[in-house]
Amino acid sequence: MNFKQNEEAVSPVIGVILMVAITVILAAVIAAFVFGMTDNVQTQKNVAVGLQKDGVTLQVTIQGGADVTTLNYLKVTVDGTDYYTVAGNSKTLNAVTSGGLTEKLSVGNVYSIDKMSQTVQKRVVVTGHFSDGHEQMLTDGTL
Repeated sequence: MNFKQNEEAVSPVIGVILMVAITVILAAVIAAFVFGMTDNVQTQKNVAVGLQKDGVTLQVTIQGGADVTTLNYLKVTVDGTDYYTVAGNSKTLNAVTSGGLTEKLSVGNVYSIDKMSQTVQKRVVVTGHFSDGHEQMLTDGTL
């Protein structure tokens, strides 16, 4: 008696096993790459800053947040020109609250600049610089 030998079943099983193994290895490599990148992510600082325009005057108010105490200074950019809340820069903001530019930034501090237009809107970006070297955009608006 001649039995017909069929060896086709061996090849598809080995092919499926190899495809599953390759998929698992690729998933492990991609996961190791993605999870290894999360070490460089910095936590976001929590500081609220308000912007208000009154005629040609822009007012920047520090409204609160858990990280206000670590805030060194603010950089206010009006249509590409930078102004600072620290003394010694050629372009500084006017301190509306008592203490001037040398005081530590705190909740309620208000700074102003008379560089706005009554008719043309300007883009305003406020960036906070913190004691740990972190720099973060706090607010962005068109006034």
